[in-house]
Amino acid sequence: MREAVSRKRTGRTALVALSACVVFLIASCASAPVTERRGLHLVPDSELTSMSLQEYNKVLKSSKLSADTTKVAMVRRVGQRIAAASEELLEETGRGGDIRNYKWEFNLIEDDKTVNAWCMPGGKVAVYTGLLPVAQDESGLAVVMGHEVAHAIAKHGNERMSQGLLAQFGAIGLSLALARSPGVTSDIFMQAYGVGAQVGFLLPYSRIHESEADRIGLVLMAKAGYDPRAAIGLWQRMNARGGARPPEFLSTHPAPESRIRNIESLMPEAMQYYNCLLYTSPSPRDS
Repeated sequence: MREAVSRKRTGRTALVALSACVVFLIASCASAPVTERRGLHLVPDSELTSMSLQEYNKVLKSSKLSADTTKVAMVRRVGQRIAAASEELLEETGRGGDIRNYKWEFNLIEDDKTVNAWCMPGGKVAVYTGLLPVAQDESGLAVVMGHEVAHAIAKHGNERMSQGLLAQFGAIGLSLALARSPGVTSDIFMQAYGVGAQVGFLLPYSRIHESEADRIGLVLMAKAGYDPRAAIGLWQRMNARGGARPPEFLSTHPAPESRIRNIESLMPEAMQYYNCLLYTSPSPRDS
Protein backbone atom coordinates (compact mmCIF):
# COMPACT_ATOMS: atom_id res chain seq x y z
CA MET A 1 0.00 0.00 0.00
CA ARG A 2 2.74 2.41 0.98
CA GLU A 3 4.68 1.55 -2.18
CA ALA A 4 1.60 2.33 -4.30
CA VAL A 5 1.13 5.70 -2.59
CA SER A 6 4.84 6.43 -3.01
CA ARG A 7 4.64 5.60 -6.72
CA LYS A 8 1.64 7.91 -7.13
CA ARG A 9 3.47 10.75 -5.39
CA THR A 10 6.57 10.17 -7.48
CA GLY A 11 4.46 10.13 -10.63
CA ARG A 12 2.72 13.36 -9.66
CA THR A 13 6.05 15.00 -8.84
CA ALA A 14 7.47 13.94 -12.19
CA LEU A 15 4.36 15.21 -13.99
CA VAL A 16 4.57 18.57 -12.20
CA ALA A 17 8.27 18.83 -13.04
CA LEU A 18 7.61 17.93 -16.67
CA SER A 19 4.79 20.46 -16.88
CA ALA A 20 7.04 23.13 -15.40
CA CYS A 21 9.73 22.31 -17.94
CA VAL A 22 7.23 22.56 -20.81
CA VAL A 23 5.98 25.93 -19.56
CA PHE A 24 9.58 27.10 -19.11
CA LEU A 25 10.57 26.02 -22.61
CA ILE A 26 7.54 27.69 -24.17
CA ALA A 27 8.20 30.90 -22.23
CA SER A 28 11.83 30.79 -23.37
CA CYS A 29 10.93 30.86 -27.05
CA ALA A 30 11.32 34.12 -28.95
CA SER A 31 11.17 35.01 -32.63
CA ALA A 32 13.73 36.64 -34.91
CA PRO A 33 13.03 39.92 -36.71
CA VAL A 34 12.08 39.75 -40.42
CA THR A 35 11.70 35.94 -40.53
CA GLU A 36 9.66 35.56 -37.30
CA ARG A 37 11.21 32.11 -36.79
CA ARG A 38 10.92 31.04 -33.14
CA GLY A 39 13.95 29.74 -31.26
CA LEU A 40 14.76 28.48 -27.76
CA HIS A 41 16.58 31.08 -25.63
CA LEU A 42 17.25 29.69 -22.17
CA VAL A 43 19.95 32.16 -21.15
CA PRO A 44 18.82 35.61 -19.91
CA ASP A 45 20.08 38.48 -22.06
CA SER A 46 21.53 40.21 -19.00
CA GLU A 47 23.74 37.23 -18.19
CA LEU A 48 24.91 36.89 -21.79
CA THR A 49 25.69 40.61 -21.99
CA SER A 50 27.75 40.43 -18.81
CA MET A 51 29.65 37.39 -20.04
CA SER A 52 30.11 39.02 -23.44
CA LEU A 53 31.89 42.01 -21.93
CA GLN A 54 34.30 39.75 -20.06
CA GLU A 55 35.07 37.55 -23.06
CA TYR A 56 35.35 40.50 -25.45
CA ASN A 57 37.90 42.19 -23.22
CA LYS A 58 39.85 38.93 -23.01
CA VAL A 59 40.02 38.75 -26.80
CA LEU A 60 41.13 42.37 -27.12
CA LYS A 61 43.83 41.95 -24.48
CA SER A 62 45.20 38.83 -26.16
CA SER A 63 45.09 40.33 -29.68
CA LYS A 64 46.98 43.04 -31.52
CA LEU A 65 44.64 45.85 -32.51
CA SER A 66 45.21 47.51 -35.85
CA ALA A 67 47.01 50.85 -35.82
CA ASP A 68 45.85 51.70 -39.35
CA THR A 69 43.60 54.66 -38.61
CA THR A 70 42.01 54.61 -42.07
CA LYS A 71 40.98 50.97 -41.83
CA VAL A 72 39.84 51.31 -38.22
CA ALA A 73 37.74 54.35 -39.15
CA MET A 74 36.12 52.41 -42.01
CA VAL A 75 35.23 49.47 -39.75
CA ARG A 76 33.71 51.78 -37.14
CA ARG A 77 31.86 53.85 -39.74
CA VAL A 78 30.27 50.79 -41.33
CA GLY A 79 29.61 49.27 -37.93
CA GLN A 80 27.84 52.34 -36.61
CA ARG A 81 25.59 52.50 -39.66
CA ILE A 82 24.70 48.81 -39.35
CA ALA A 83 24.10 49.29 -35.62
CA ALA A 84 21.74 52.21 -36.26
CA ALA A 85 19.88 50.14 -38.85
CA SER A 86 19.56 47.20 -36.47
CA GLU A 87 18.11 49.37 -33.70
CA GLU A 88 15.68 50.84 -36.20
CA LEU A 89 14.64 47.35 -37.28
CA LEU A 90 14.19 46.21 -33.68
CA GLU A 91 11.95 49.22 -33.01
CA GLU A 92 9.91 48.64 -36.15
CA THR A 93 9.32 44.97 -35.31
CA GLY A 94 8.28 45.54 -31.71
CA ARG A 95 11.59 44.53 -30.17
CA GLY A 96 12.70 47.95 -29.00
CA GLY A 97 13.22 46.63 -25.49
CA ASP A 98 16.24 44.68 -26.72
CA ILE A 99 18.09 47.88 -27.63
CA ARG A 100 18.97 48.63 -24.00
CA ASN A 101 21.21 45.54 -24.03
CA TYR A 102 23.45 47.00 -26.75
CA LYS A 103 26.54 49.10 -26.06
CA TRP A 104 28.11 48.98 -29.50
CA GLU A 105 31.85 48.62 -29.86
CA PHE A 106 33.83 47.96 -33.04
CA ASN A 107 37.48 46.92 -33.15
CA LEU A 108 39.83 45.84 -35.94
CA ILE A 109 42.23 43.03 -34.99
CA GLU A 110 45.56 42.86 -36.81
CA ASP A 111 45.67 39.36 -38.28
CA ASP A 112 46.02 39.12 -42.03
CA LYS A 113 45.69 35.33 -42.08
CA THR A 114 42.27 35.26 -40.44
CA VAL A 115 39.18 35.91 -42.56
CA ASN A 116 36.87 36.51 -39.64
CA ALA A 117 34.30 38.78 -38.03
CA TRP A 118 31.88 38.25 -35.18
CA CYS A 119 29.39 40.05 -32.97
CA MET A 120 28.85 39.12 -29.32
CA PRO A 121 25.74 39.99 -27.30
CA GLY A 122 25.54 43.66 -26.44
CA GLY A 123 27.03 44.68 -29.79
CA LYS A 124 30.66 43.77 -29.14
CA VAL A 125 32.09 43.41 -32.66
CA ALA A 126 35.50 42.38 -33.95
CA VAL A 127 36.75 42.36 -37.52
CA TYR A 128 40.08 40.83 -38.56
CA THR A 129 42.32 42.52 -41.13
CA GLY A 130 42.39 39.31 -43.18
CA LEU A 131 38.78 39.95 -44.12
CA LEU A 132 39.34 43.39 -45.65
CA PRO A 133 40.95 42.27 -48.95
CA VAL A 134 37.96 39.98 -49.56
CA ALA A 135 35.46 42.68 -48.59
CA GLN A 136 37.31 45.20 -50.83
CA ASP A 137 35.24 48.23 -49.83
CA GLU A 138 32.62 49.53 -47.39
CA SER A 139 29.76 47.77 -49.16
CA GLY A 140 31.55 44.42 -49.00
CA LEU A 141 32.34 44.99 -45.34
CA ALA A 142 28.70 45.92 -44.73
CA VAL A 143 27.67 42.50 -46.08
CA VAL A 144 29.77 40.76 -43.45
CA MET A 145 28.99 43.10 -40.56
CA GLY A 146 25.29 43.09 -41.41
CA HIS A 147 25.40 39.29 -41.39
CA GLU A 148 27.19 39.16 -38.03
CA VAL A 149 24.94 41.71 -36.36
CA ALA A 150 21.97 39.78 -37.76
CA HIS A 151 23.17 36.70 -35.87
CA ALA A 152 23.25 38.83 -32.71
CA ILE A 153 19.84 40.51 -32.95
CA ALA A 154 18.25 37.19 -33.96
CA LYS A 155 19.89 35.70 -30.84
CA HIS A 156 21.39 32.77 -32.69
CA GLY A 157 24.24 32.57 -30.18
CA ASN A 158 21.72 32.25 -27.35
CA GLU A 159 20.12 29.34 -29.20
CA ARG A 160 23.44 27.59 -29.69
CA MET A 161 24.58 28.26 -26.15
CA SER A 162 21.25 27.02 -24.80
CA GLN A 163 21.79 23.80 -26.74
CA GLY A 164 25.35 23.51 -25.44
CA LEU A 165 24.38 24.15 -21.83
CA LEU A 166 21.53 21.65 -22.01
CA ALA A 167 23.89 19.06 -23.41
CA GLN A 168 26.52 19.70 -20.72
CA PHE A 169 24.51 20.57 -17.63
CA GLY A 170 20.77 20.27 -18.25
CA ALA A 171 18.47 23.24 -17.61
CA ILE A 172 20.36 24.67 -14.62
CA GLY A 173 21.04 28.14 -15.97
CA LEU A 174 24.18 30.02 -16.90
CA SER A 175 25.04 31.23 -13.40
CA LEU A 176 25.07 27.73 -11.94
CA ALA A 177 26.91 26.40 -14.99
CA LEU A 178 29.58 29.06 -14.53
CA ALA A 179 29.93 28.14 -10.86
CA ARG A 180 30.26 24.44 -11.63
CA SER A 181 32.45 24.54 -14.74
CA PRO A 182 33.48 28.08 -15.73
CA GLY A 183 36.03 26.86 -18.29
CA VAL A 184 33.55 24.66 -20.13
CA THR A 185 30.88 27.37 -20.06
CA SER A 186 33.34 29.93 -21.44
CA ASP A 187 34.26 27.55 -24.25
CA ILE A 188 30.58 27.01 -25.09
CA PHE A 189 30.09 30.79 -25.17
CA MET A 190 33.04 31.40 -27.48
CA GLN A 191 31.97 28.60 -29.83
CA ALA A 192 28.39 29.85 -29.85
CA TYR A 193 29.53 33.25 -31.11
CA GLY A 194 32.13 32.04 -33.59
CA VAL A 195 35.18 33.42 -31.80
CA GLY A 196 38.31 31.60 -32.91
CA ALA A 197 36.73 30.11 -36.03
CA GLN A 198 39.19 29.73 -38.89
CA VAL A 199 36.99 31.37 -41.48
CA GLY A 200 34.86 33.46 -39.23
CA PHE A 201 31.30 33.93 -40.23
CA LEU A 202 31.36 30.76 -42.36
CA LEU A 203 31.70 28.33 -39.47
CA PRO A 204 29.87 28.65 -36.17
CA TYR A 205 26.18 28.52 -37.04
CA SER A 206 23.75 26.01 -38.53
CA ARG A 207 22.35 26.26 -42.05
CA ILE A 208 19.09 27.66 -40.67
CA HIS A 209 20.96 30.35 -38.75
CA GLU A 210 23.19 31.17 -41.71
CA SER A 211 20.29 31.54 -44.12
CA GLU A 212 18.37 33.63 -41.61
CA ALA A 213 21.39 35.87 -40.96
CA ASP A 214 21.85 36.29 -44.73
CA ARG A 215 18.26 37.50 -45.05
CA ILE A 216 18.30 39.81 -42.02
CA GLY A 217 21.80 41.01 -42.87
CA LEU A 218 20.69 42.09 -46.36
CA VAL A 219 17.87 44.08 -44.78
CA LEU A 220 20.27 45.70 -42.32
CA MET A 221 22.79 46.77 -44.93
CA ALA A 222 19.99 48.07 -47.16
CA LYS A 223 18.52 50.08 -44.28
CA ALA A 224 22.04 51.39 -43.57
CA GLY A 225 22.23 52.71 -47.14
CA TYR A 226 24.49 50.06 -48.68
CA ASP A 227 23.45 48.39 -51.93
CA PRO A 228 22.56 44.80 -50.96
CA ARG A 229 23.60 43.58 -54.41
CA ALA A 230 27.18 43.85 -53.11
CA ALA A 231 26.52 40.59 -51.24
CA ILE A 232 26.65 38.59 -54.47
CA GLY A 233 30.12 39.89 -55.31
CA LEU A 234 31.34 39.30 -51.77
CA TRP A 235 30.32 35.66 -51.84
CA GLN A 236 31.74 35.19 -55.32
CA ARG A 237 35.08 36.48 -54.05
CA MET A 238 34.83 34.25 -51.01
CA ASN A 239 34.18 31.29 -53.27
CA ALA A 240 37.10 32.26 -55.52
CA ARG A 241 39.49 32.01 -52.57
CA GLY A 242 39.30 28.28 -53.16
CA GLY A 243 40.59 25.71 -50.70
CA ALA A 244 39.19 22.31 -49.90
CA ARG A 245 35.81 22.16 -48.24
CA PRO A 246 33.54 19.25 -47.33
CA PRO A 247 30.53 18.30 -49.46
CA GLU A 248 27.54 20.46 -48.65
CA PHE A 249 25.54 17.60 -47.12
CA LEU A 250 28.38 17.01 -44.61
CA SER A 251 28.62 20.67 -43.65
CA THR A 252 26.39 22.71 -41.38
CA HIS A 253 26.72 25.55 -43.86
CA PRO A 254 25.56 25.97 -47.44
CA ALA A 255 28.13 25.81 -50.20
CA PRO A 256 28.99 29.26 -51.61
CA GLU A 257 27.17 28.47 -54.86
CA SER A 258 23.98 27.60 -52.97
CA ARG A 259 24.38 30.64 -50.78
CA ILE A 260 24.68 32.95 -53.78
CA ARG A 261 21.51 31.47 -55.29
CA ASN A 262 19.69 31.96 -51.99
CA ILE A 263 20.91 35.56 -51.71
CA GLU A 264 19.75 36.24 -55.26
CA SER A 265 16.29 34.96 -54.28
CA LEU A 266 16.28 37.31 -51.27
CA MET A 267 17.38 40.35 -53.27
CA PRO A 268 13.89 41.68 -54.19
CA GLU A 269 12.99 42.03 -50.49
CA ALA A 270 16.30 43.73 -49.67
CA MET A 271 16.04 46.06 -52.65
CA GLN A 272 12.63 47.23 -51.43
CA TYR A 273 14.29 48.50 -48.26
CA TYR A 274 17.17 50.02 -50.23
CA ASN A 275 14.96 51.75 -52.82
CA CYS A 276 12.65 53.02 -50.11
CA LEU A 277 15.64 54.66 -48.44
CA LEU A 278 16.83 56.17 -51.71
CA TYR A 279 13.44 57.68 -52.51
CA THR A 280 12.64 58.94 -49.02
CA SER A 281 16.05 60.29 -47.94
CA PRO A 282 17.34 63.59 -49.37
CA SER A 283 20.91 62.34 -48.99
CA PRO A 284 21.28 58.52 -49.10
CA ARG A 285 23.61 57.05 -46.49
CA ASP A 286 25.62 55.37 -49.22
CA SER A 287 26.72 58.70 -50.69
